[in-house]
Amino acid sequence: MKDTIRQLIQQALTRLVNEGVLPEGLSPSIQVENAKDKTHGDFASNIAMMLAKPAGMKPRDLAEKLIAALPADEQVSNVEIAGPGFLNFFQNTQALAARLDAALADAKLSIHKAGPIQRTVVDLSAPNLAKEMHVGHLRSTIIGDGVANVLEFLGDTVIRQNHVGDWGTQFGMLLAYLQEQPAASDELSDLEDFYRAAKKRFDESEEFAERARGLVVKLQAGDAECLSLWTKFKDISLSHCQKVYDLLNVKLTPADVMGESAYNDDLANVVADLKATGLLVESNGAQCVFLEEFKTAEGTPLPVIVQKAGGGYLYATTDLAAIRYRSKVLKADRALYFVDQRQALHFQQVFEVARKAGFVHDGMQLEHMGFGTMNGADGRPFKTRDGGTVKLIDLLDEAKERAYALVKEKNPELAEDELRTIAKAVGISAVKYADLSKHRASDYSFNFEQMLSFEGNTAPYLLYAYTRVAGVFRKLGTPFDASKGQIVLQAPQETELAARLAQFGEILNNVAEKGTPHVLCAYIYDLAGLFSSFYENCPILGADNADQQQSRLRLAALTGRTLKQGLDLLGLETLERM
Repeated sequence: MKDTIRQLIQQALTRLVNEGVLPEGLSPSIQVENAKDKTHGDFASNIAMMLAKPAGMKPRDLAEKLIAALPADEQVSNVEIAGPGFLNFFQNTQALAARLDAALADAKLSIHKAGPIQRTVVDLSAPNLAKEMHVGHLRSTIIGDGVANVLEFLGDTVIRQNHVGDWGTQFGMLLAYLQEQPAASDELSDLEDFYRAAKKRFDESEEFAERARGLVVKLQAGDAECLSLWTKFKDISLSHCQKVYDLLNVKLTPADVMGESAYNDDLANVVADLKATGLLVESNGAQCVFLEEFKTAEGTPLPVIVQKAGGGYLYATTDLAAIRYRSKVLKADRALYFVDQRQALHFQQVFEVARKAGFVHDGMQLEHMGFGTMNGADGRPFKTRDGGTVKLIDLLDEAKERAYALVKEKNPELAEDELRTIAKAVGISAVKYADLSKHRASDYSFNFEQMLSFEGNTAPYLLYAYTRVAGVFRKLGTPFDASKGQIVLQAPQETELAARLAQFGEILNNVAEKGTPHVLCAYIYDLAGLFSSFYENCPILGADNADQQQSRLRLAALTGRTLKQGLDLLGLETLERM
């Protein structure tokens, strides 16, 4: 609806420019907000106040001319002026109800992408295969997955890329240990223990360290034995990751893995091509790109080092090769990088180098979707009690156990298998939603008690809200026929719920554009609250007559489908009863 109003205002502005009321060259950002007082309209815009000065008019006078220039639209029943010059738009409830009826009849709820359909690469998760996934990988994985789901739902061709760390000097150490003690492969069931044992040997034995360095060289040169050991280690490591992905209910598979090693053969070409464009400069033996756009506080250009003095390559080199692959081979229109926001400068520089070098085609969007950190109660990055890194699988297992105790306390009569099923859905969803509901750029403190609460903006509350809708149709006693009847909006609670339901497409397009799942979380929470108010004030099964009952059942059915779709896009498993 907001998009419709913006379009109407833009058409009115164009007409006023053509009539000479407004000067040419204006390109205002048209703001449309939800009205706070519904008695004065459903939506409001301050456009008249914004343009009063360039128009040389009083805001209310300009507002009158804007209203006169607005094209008619069946979705708007009336427009009024409020206060110093706000335009207040009243939504046509009959047109609104018709839109919701159409959405209920459509498999995709009449949702469409606002902009062009694109091929979009989503770079997410990206753990280091030398160790097991830890809590620091949660945000990249679930935020990236949520946005990818929304883009797919809107019609984009989404290509997930799991840019795992599977190459580099640490793998020489791991291969040396695996080679020295073949039985150690059994220890790979716990990668952390295996890594610590290898690191201990590396630190204590110079002979082992030298052999490890030599294996790195042999691995990079394509030695068959080293590649065999490396492949074995990588496969076992990825199986650990997949176990986490499956538990998190994210759409990542081994087919999405495109690790650092995949670009190894192209790194020398990246350097050679940068040199051919004249961008490379040698500095202290290293090959660098200096960009005028990036300087230190003293004004010295910051280098992007693509090859060390000793000939080694860096993250920047691999990222440039990946960008070129995503542009030239995957033919991506857009690439989203869900990586810690502390890497913002790195990506700004690499993106600019890629553009100047011609590694991406014209118009390709490169966007770093940075995120903050998950902190403990002390406000510092989340750690174990002894200060170690928390394995992600351990955190999720604890969430399931805590949820199990909570659900069993509330429903002691449930069978064990059902308790476990509910506990898994509640526990994993609680961890994910606590993260996704925060703006991705924000840090947040991890708190099991808060995230497992059935009150407030939490996953348990929303999962229960969905089961409440499902409960209406269980009590109905007969199958609900969505092809019968139509929605009629009379009570204010019906209209408020309907208006929010109609905004689902706008919300999803916002998430797709900005990579912000918290916007969807806030919408679902608000929708659940509006349904609760509707449920309490507008009897559904006890409606006054059959037509009213069918209308309210249709509203409830659309609410249930919208809640379920929203939760599914966030990667949260819904339950029919709790």
